[in-house]
Amino acid sequence: MSLKGKTLFMTGGSRGIGLAIALKAARDGANVAIAAKTAEPHKHLPGTIYSAAEAIEKAGGKALPLICDVREEAQVQASVDRAVETFGGIDLLLNNASAISLTGTLQTDMKRYDLMHQITARGTFLTSKICIPHLMRSANPHVLNMSPPLDVSAKWLGRHVAYTSAKLVMAMCTRGMAEEFREDGIAFNSLWPRTGIATAAIEFAVSGQEGLRGCRTVDIMADAAYVIFNKPAREFTGNFLIDDIVLYDAGERDFDKYRVDPTHDLGGGDYMIPDDMPPPPGVSLKAVA
Repeated sequence: MSLKGKTLFMTGGSRGIGLAIALKAARDGANVAIAAKTAEPHKHLPGTIYSAAEAIEKAGGKALPLICDVREEAQVQASVDRAVETFGGIDLLLNNASAISLTGTLQTDMKRYDLMHQITARGTFLTSKICIPHLMRSANPHVLNMSPPLDVSAKWLGRHVAYTSAKLVMAMCTRGMAEEFREDGIAFNSLWPRTGIATAAIEFAVSGQEGLRGCRTVDIMADAAYVIFNKPAREFTGNFLIDDIVLYDAGERDFDKYRVDPTHDLGGGDYMIPDDMPPPPGVSLKAVA
């Protein structure tokens, strides 16, 4: 497997899972266009598009940092045009940009609701729409959405309908576009983590530093995305994928290496995951003795 010479266009990615996936591709010698709006350091979160680009170059790839707000059609169009002009095309699209607020209906103000739906849902549709004509020219084009399986269970919608519904629109894009562009040979798949993933954004917005102990590292998502991007696009589309299942099917058996703290139980083991997608055989979420 190799992504050498491939061009990855990703939304978000100045830190966390997106950056980890970019670095994995960069080690093969891939080109990475980072379309994100973090040009200046966030007061709580590390990383900018420029620090990400520097890390990608050091890893062996070619980077193109692009200041882009995925809510703005003109900015997304200009960013895609610049990536194509620089690298000659687009082979892979990672819809990674997202906004999160795990709040109930009465606690969710409309500004936060709009932010989640404009970035997560609309941004995914818009970026895909603009990239598709270029992906049609690629030999093995993939679109990967960072979304859960398309499961409209009341169990999850009832907890925080604003966030969950935005994420489920991403999943609907996966299902719908996989069918719409099946004859064009573009793969559309979704990838979701089994557990919490240790990122600065999750630490700040959800769990705090102590909560990270029950997480896996970003490497599990990067390794899973790498496997997906190397699949034959015409044969592997319309799938809702869980990180550890992807890697188990690819032959991985050591999942403890992805734990932040092996002495701590992994949390979130069923979060927005259907009951018929349990952990792979022998993979435990319990603390390592």
